Amino acid sequence: MINLIKGRYSARQATTDTDIDRVQRLRGLAFDRSGGIDSDRFDALCDHVLIEDRTTNALVCCFRFLQFPDGREIGQSYSSQFYELAQLHEFEGRIVEMGRFCVHPDFSGDPDILRVAWGAMTVYVDANKVELLFGCVSFAGTNPVVYQDAFAALQERHLAPRKWAPMVKATNVIPFEKDVTIKRDAKQANLQMPPMLRTYLLMGGWVSDHAVVDHEMNTLHVFTGVEIATIPDARKRLLRAVAGSR
Repeated sequence: MINLIKGRYSARQATTDTDIDRVQRLRGLAFDRSGGIDSDRFDALCDHVLIEDRTTNALVCCFRFLQFPDGREIGQSYSSQFYELAQLHEFEGRIVEMGRFCVHPDFSGDPDILRVAWGAMTVYVDANKVELLFGCVSFAGTNPVVYQDAFAALQERHLAPRKWAPMVKATNVIPFEKDVTIKRDAKQANLQMPPMLRTYLLMGGWVSDHAVVDHEMNTLHVFTGVEIATIPDARKRLLRAVAGSR
């Protein structure tokens, strides 16, 4: 079980129906859901993580994990609704899908929340001997033009290895196109990427070669994976330092 404290914040796994209700209400707020609740059929199958402000007990961040013994069952994941993941059926180690990550709007500027989140993920990955962490990382809105530098950077430097590459399944997608005639702005590319994705990439993560347009969530999302064995040693030490801190 996750039980992590770092400064102002603590992370723990949900243990009660009340915890799940709080998670779904925060997601409803963060994702602007009508009725104030965000829930789906995967919630009952997942382990949910809550990050709370220790001084007020306010829920400031949440996300969930869905475990599979290997890649043969990845077709039962949330991400498989949008991506053809047949290539990953051959992945032999334990895999975990991380999803529905959100931060309370009042706390969105605090980088310590993301650090605690990655510390909690590290605890979970180590405890469950996970070998592949994957999920859909979202870009706000559905206009790809505002993310052209970021998408070009992903295409040029961060595509999935051919043997694991997710294929197109959704009907509405934005292919990443590498146009060598256009000069891209590396600084803008970095700024356009969600913080979660930037952290994945620092760990050696890789992405699909296209984004899916999700009008229900009002996002463009990109399949992202990171093989635990390939995370640079220095990055592993940093993550485990956070995971072990009090």
